[in-house]
Amino acid sequence: MADIPVYRAQKGDFRWDGVDLHAYKDEGSAPFKDITRQTLFKRPDMAGELRYFEVAPGGHSTLERHQHVHAVMILRGRGRCLVGADIRTIEPLDLISIDPMQWHQFRAAPDEPLGFLCMVDIERDKPQLPTEDDLAELASNPEIAAFLASHSH
Repeated sequence: MADIPVYRAQKGDFRWDGVDLHAYKDEGSAPFKDITRQTLFKRPDMAGELRYFEVAPGGHSTLERHQHVHAVMILRGRGRCLVGADIRTIEPLDLISIDPMQWHQFRAAPDEPLGFLCMVDIERDKPQLPTEDDLAELASNPEIAAFLASHSH
């Protein structure tokens, strides 16, 4: 494993040496707004992958669910997240655990970026997007309806 760096310096503004900045997902693959992804650790001898996501002010990740578990740590900024039927205000160093098949979405506050680490299995299933029926069921909870409506424009 000599080709795997043992140290990558932080370059400032939540970027690291030798780590490419990628689009969050392919454009048009799912609804999201103003988010990027960096894979910080992904090695053949590790079962997990550590990624850094950054959501621009007012942006959001995709509302989705899947079979794999997530472990998330907020590094910078503030915002809100939906996990299952729970909506939380999030800020630096908060930890969020997302169980399999829980709907989830992260939203940045309107005035600052939201940056977070996300740990997942290297081998994982593709995200599922909500159907119209799923959205109607989610929206039957007034708090979730208000959360979803807050970025529907």
